[in-house]
Amino acid sequence: MCDTYNKKNINLRQNASKRLFLKSAAASALGLGMSGITGRVAYAADVGAPPLPENVMTPDEALERLMAGNARYVAGQSTPLNFEDDRAALVIGQNPYASILSCSDSRVSPEFCFDEQRGDLFVARVAGNYLTTDFVATLEYAAAILHAPLIMVLGHESCGAVGAAIGAVDKNRQFPGHIQSMASALAPAVRAAKNMPGERFANVVKMNVIRNVEKLKKQPPVLSKLVANKKLLVVGGVYSLKTGRVDLVA
Repeated sequence: MCDTYNKKNINLRQNASKRLFLKSAAASALGLGMSGITGRVAYAADVGAPPLPENVMTPDEALERLMAGNARYVAGQSTPLNFEDDRAALVIGQNPYASILSCSDSRVSPEFCFDEQRGDLFVARVAGNYLTTDFVATLEYAAAILHAPLIMVLGHESCGAVGAAIGAVDKNRQFPGHIQSMASALAPAVRAAKNMPGERFANVVKMNVIRNVEKLKKQPPVLSKLVANKKLLVVGGVYSLKTGRVDLVA
């Protein structure tokens, strides 16, 4: 019985080491530093250490790690998901290194497109990835209580919610139930993109992300203070359904 238990523990440690090695090797191949992948690993030996010590990092390191994960995903080098490695640690608590305000679209899954495991990302999802009071509170919790140093607003091409908003503004289309309120919430982005050069739908997607990034940066009293103190970075990205790539737009 003891031999079986010891072998299992050894395997778990080997799997965790393998996972870290794969991520660091991929980062090196992509020309990225280890700081964005490992964070401050020394915390693992500290009393009261966070459940996932590699997630303790600066805002810039968090963004570096997030984008390195997307590069692995696009290149087909994603790390296989294995909940067994972190299950015991995640029972203790959570310390995600980034929050994602993402669209609910079934084709866009942040944990996949950033090649991350359970416990790494704090994800809030709503069709059209726009802010409400509830979502502000959710992101405040991640930043102030869980100390996640990064927020990304993640839009995507061919967003149905954006399409509904364009229809509502351009053709005065009416939608059933509460869908109309969603279209109305996105209407300012449609109007803001009116005179932008390029393809209109893509411009509205981008403008919706930019507007919500700016709102989060200025959101009192919690987020604006963290941003001012450089403890929180807020960025925006757009996900390509064709390539899987996330391009930073804010």
